[in-house]
Amino acid sequence: MKREMKKWVAVLLVPLLLLMSLGSAPAHAESTLGIHVDGAILIDAESGKILYEENADTPLGIASMTKMMTEYLLFEAIEEGTITWDQEYKVNEYTYIVSQDRALSNVPLRRDGTYTIRELYEALAIYSANAATIAIAETIAGTETEFIKMMDAKAQELGLEDYKFVNSTGLNNANLHGMHPQGTGPKDENVMPAKSVAKLAYRLLKDYPEVLETTSIKTKKFREGTTDEIKMDNWNFMLPGFVYEYEGVDGLKTGTTEFAGHCFTGTAQRDGKRVIAVVMKAVDAKGVGSYKARFDATRALFDYGFSQFSEVEFVPAGYQFEDQKTVDVIKGKEKTASIAVKEPIRMLVKTSEKDLYVPELVLDESKLKDGTLQAPVKKDTVVGHVKLVKTEGTDYGYIDSDNPGSEVVVTDTVEKAGWFSLMMSAIGDFFAGVWKSATGFVKGLFN
Repeated sequence: MKREMKKWVAVLLVPLLLLMSLGSAPAHAESTLGIHVDGAILIDAESGKILYEENADTPLGIASMTKMMTEYLLFEAIEEGTITWDQEYKVNEYTYIVSQDRALSNVPLRRDGTYTIRELYEALAIYSANAATIAIAETIAGTETEFIKMMDAKAQELGLEDYKFVNSTGLNNANLHGMHPQGTGPKDENVMPAKSVAKLAYRLLKDYPEVLETTSIKTKKFREGTTDEIKMDNWNFMLPGFVYEYEGVDGLKTGTTEFAGHCFTGTAQRDGKRVIAVVMKAVDAKGVGSYKARFDATRALFDYGFSQFSEVEFVPAGYQFEDQKTVDVIKGKEKTASIAVKEPIRMLVKTSEKDLYVPELVLDESKLKDGTLQAPVKKDTVVGHVKLVKTEGTDYGYIDSDNPGSEVVVTDTVEKAGWFSLMMSAIGDFFAGVWKSATGFVKGLFN
């Protein structure tokens, strides 16, 4: 009887103990870097080399990190001359109503007011002002609905994956007071994986590095000296002088919504090295999201990048591969053309793994026919690129999957041979072929 009783007690206690142990586990498992995020990535801002990633391919809410795409399209429009910094925007009902919602990040806009693109951009980049962002989108595309089409097209051009844009700001459409862009749902929100967010930031810094001149501003007054004056404190609390300051931080974009959680795309530069980090839905060890959680996670990524990685020059300019220093040339004054690496290849790699990378020559078959060039061949003609191959261990690759490394080019011009030389060469080739056939025939007689 006692034995039977013990058996039933065990049957009842085991499930209970299991439930208790599950309940005590943290909501988010700790990663190898000790961060609690739904997605994260760290890259070298110069080469695009991925230094670390964690669930970086899963689409997640991006909140106001969306504004990096709006910034990219703004700088592009300025560059192309379709709009100017001094151009003025006249407030409409949509931007007025959104701007008055102080539960959102905003600078209040007057119903009858006009504002320059520059001051709207500063409000966007420093204060993440949402109505100012919509105003910029409308200036560029006419309507926010049309601007979303531009966002989609640019995302495709940049090679972003698994993205969805429903507005220019990153807000949940429910916050747009029923005036969300046509074709989108009333509760839709922008999504993108960490890898695509990092690629967007990478291209923004590559193509328009001047964005850092504004994202590094800690505090600025909007409409200073007027009755509309409002202090704009940057939401990037990792900037120097702020509560979570980190040496070298000068950008880039925070993001927070209930759906996306606490997100951040940060960039920092130290000793000539610049990295970009993305954290998505950051929480603490208890699973609670906060500003501190996202900046703590970013700090861990930055520390890892700056302490464990160093810039290494793997291939100098003018480097030639021992097993292929030339390519064959037909119809040229020379039979071959020397080839070499055009620019040096430098990138951040884990210091302890720098000896594991080996440069490999990859010839471009579209430029060569059967491995041969046809004269005339100009100096600096691209014939291939260098690929760095890691001989062992995990290699995350590049944020830009098409990044080929440094180009391999022809080092000297090879001019086309004159008609007489070509004729004599053809005759020589003909008799060489005849002789080869004849000797082959004679050998066949005695076999």
